Amino acid sequence: MNDILYMLGSIPWWGWIIIFLILVAIKDVFFSKEHIIKHNFPVVGHLRYFLESIGPELRQYIVASDREELPFNRNERGWIYASAKNENNYEGFGTDEDIYRTNYIFINNSMLAFKIGKDHPNAKHPNFIACAKVMGSFNKRRRLYRPASIINVSAMSFGSLSAKAVESLNKGCLLANAYHNTGEGGLSPYHKMGADVVFHFGTGYFGVRGDDGNFSMEKIIKLVQENPQVRAIEVKLSQGAKPGKGGVLPASKITKEIAEIRHVPLGKDILSPPTHSAFSNVPEMVDFIEKIAEATGLPVGIKSAIGQLKQWEELASLMKETNRGPDFITVDGGEGGTGAAPPSFADHVSLPFINAFTDLYNVFKKQGITERIVFIASGKLGFPAKAAMAFAMGADSINVAREAMMSIGCIQAQSCHNNTCPTGITTHNKWLQAGINVKDKSERVNYYFTKFKKELLEITHACGYEHPSQFTMEDVDINLSDKNITKTLASTFAYRKTPVAFTSVQEHMDCPHLGGTFSKGKEVKTKEAETEETSVYDTD
Repeated sequence: MNDILYMLGSIPWWGWIIIFLILVAIKDVFFSKEHIIKHNFPVVGHLRYFLESIGPELRQYIVASDREELPFNRNERGWIYASAKNENNYEGFGTDEDIYRTNYIFINNSMLAFKIGKDHPNAKHPNFIACAKVMGSFNKRRRLYRPASIINVSAMSFGSLSAKAVESLNKGCLLANAYHNTGEGGLSPYHKMGADVVFHFGTGYFGVRGDDGNFSMEKIIKLVQENPQVRAIEVKLSQGAKPGKGGVLPASKITKEIAEIRHVPLGKDILSPPTHSAFSNVPEMVDFIEKIAEATGLPVGIKSAIGQLKQWEELASLMKETNRGPDFITVDGGEGGTGAAPPSFADHVSLPFINAFTDLYNVFKKQGITERIVFIASGKLGFPAKAAMAFAMGADSINVAREAMMSIGCIQAQSCHNNTCPTGITTHNKWLQAGINVKDKSERVNYYFTKFKKELLEITHACGYEHPSQFTMEDVDINLSDKNITKTLASTFAYRKTPVAFTSVQEHMDCPHLGGTFSKGKEVKTKEAETEETSVYDTD
């Protein structure tokens, strides 16, 4: 034994490396059955799989150009990061966009910009842009709601996002006077940090689920009564990432806390079916919406990805005939994607936002009922110019999901679905979550929303308008593929937006149904999240 130990001890360090490589080679040649490359090229074949595993990172940081990546390129992410950190988000030396590419948009500015008077609300609150419509006003809901911000956090549930991420978003929404959509995972304690809340549920009815797994009216009434910050209710029909597909919440991911919030049992897989059990056709859905609105007093809306229009035409016709139906409709573009989905769904099922919204809006416009619906737009619209396009098409408000995640540190690692998010945003790993400083991240959400609203207002004023709701489809041009011809949205999509009833921003400020901290007669005091233009940035 001593001789063996002496012999082993006499082997130099590089000798141990050679022995290790020989053992790996033997395993690859004689025992590895699953990989041809490892068998045919022992040892060095491992390098191929290592490079493949870090390929996304190599392309993101070394190979891809600033405007090449998807779903968000480096320039888009850079603008969000700089805005969220309250840093300079300007660019110099002109645009580096390919302004002749298909679907590139141009916003038509006015010869003379809109001028803000000294008594104008935006003189004191330079980033105040409330929704021009009041949710529930046509249907005379008992508790009407005017969102105090035209940009808000889209549906992302606790469970999909970590506790600290949800808390950061909610506190950021409070600072920015925005609302926070719960997603279909139920109303968690982390949604109760002060911001307005839109309670969202899907086919699993999490949070308002009875013991039989079906919708419970008693539970939603109790939830609304106990949580006055819930200002509206959203019923999910489908989402952009995977319309018409259900899901499974595996038992291994159901903690005691999640089980209590979602009203599901521990130790069992929980199915979210592709369809609702509470209704099976359009008339039944309208009845379901009206029952919830009557029981809770809140505006009730629906969220959906868009494809076939037949049932939407049926809904619009029924709403016209009966004066009943949803108070708001959230249109989720097929390019949306915080929810994990098979590539076949994420890549091919449902229309992208610009096609989805124009098709849907036209259905309700033909019935002459667009004024009674608040249209909420969702799908990579967290940039001021894209938001201006959405408002020109008929949107009344913007929901953002991945952009909000980026404002609190998401690096587009695209590992949301496997619980290994390196930033702790979409994982329940306590170690990874520990890096999230809730106070800092909530301020970053506020800064991002504030910068967004500031730039959107500046674009609005540059076009001669007081509020984004005044944009028309003649105010935005879009490049078409046919010899790069540029046409207005009105010419391209063959309809004109119905003018939104708008009098003044002051009317919005004075509205008794205004949400956010304005409705409480006070404003949250925060550091101003904008960098004023100075001559430092002027190089003309």
